[in-house]
Amino acid sequence: MSGSARSMQKPVFISWAPHCSRSDNIAARLGGESHLVYAPFWGSHVLTVLIKYAVQSVRTLRILWSKRPQVVFVMVPPVFACGPVWLYCLLSGGRYVIDAHSGAFLNPRFRYVQWLQRFFSRRAVATIVTNDYLRSVVEKWGANAVLVSDVPVEFAKANEVSLPDAFNVTVVSSFCADEPTDVFLRAAAQTPQIQFHVTGDVRDLKPEFHALKPANVRFTGFLSHADYAGQMLGSDAVMALTTRDHTMQRGAYEAIYQGIPVITSDFNLLRKSFPKGTVFVRADDAASIVDGIRRLQHDVDRYRREASELRLEKHARWDEVAIELRTLCGLTDEQGPVSAPQVVHA
Repeated sequence: MSGSARSMQKPVFISWAPHCSRSDNIAARLGGESHLVYAPFWGSHVLTVLIKYAVQSVRTLRILWSKRPQVVFVMVPPVFACGPVWLYCLLSGGRYVIDAHSGAFLNPRFRYVQWLQRFFSRRAVATIVTNDYLRSVVEKWGANAVLVSDVPVEFAKANEVSLPDAFNVTVVSSFCADEPTDVFLRAAAQTPQIQFHVTGDVRDLKPEFHALKPANVRFTGFLSHADYAGQMLGSDAVMALTTRDHTMQRGAYEAIYQGIPVITSDFNLLRKSFPKGTVFVRADDAASIVDGIRRLQHDVDRYRREASELRLEKHARWDEVAIELRTLCGLTDEQGPVSAPQVVHA
């Protein structure tokens, strides 16, 4: 196979976001490139977001015509990212796969464009979803769905992070509406012997929540990839909570892939995804969160052992999923997984 032919075989992953480890790792595992296309200058205000999407559409088309991939993966939300990908594939004869995060279906702000997502899904090779419920939604549209609940995560670099001499729990957060930040803060106040490190940009934290913060909670601010990796690897456990059913917790599977025990919400999807190494709590109940923290701390060696076992099982499952995706997209085995994600910011 010639160099140009191998280049066309290399899949390209388009994400309209400043960062997305899921996109990066899927691209890496399939031997492709992850392109993060984002124009932050225009913000997300209703008066400027269409300009932002137009700018990102032009950048996306430039990338695709430059790379000329035969297969394109595109992350949603926003569903508008599918537009330039669909156009490129229509004109070039390529194929595309949609990686649909749960928010694309469940977040109220995106429900009004479900008709557009249905249009693009019907024309895609497949729509990747994180659970059986969302797969049924896509299949009812008459589109093909592939279940990929999580993707193996390997940190390319981890900075050493100094943590206190205590039981350290990293709380993976972005302060979204489905995250019970206020409930967690009340639970943390009842476990003063535990040190909590809450990730995420504090500019997105509601002002009234600052008053709830006890002394054993530290807001880390937004972390670089290397600092985030060091923070997680140095922790005794990772907490990732949601109040919204059918929502995968990326922070939880990032932890499991490092062999770190997890505390997460008690939903069927998450119980099925994390059958070992995990404590389940009611995310809207501070007492339940307190009980879960104490149970994990009391038996942390067992949960750590189980997390390591689950890590191996998930790797084996991903090998099967990767074969399914490669076969579906017509990718050859010559483009094997790369050692680290190839991420390009545009």
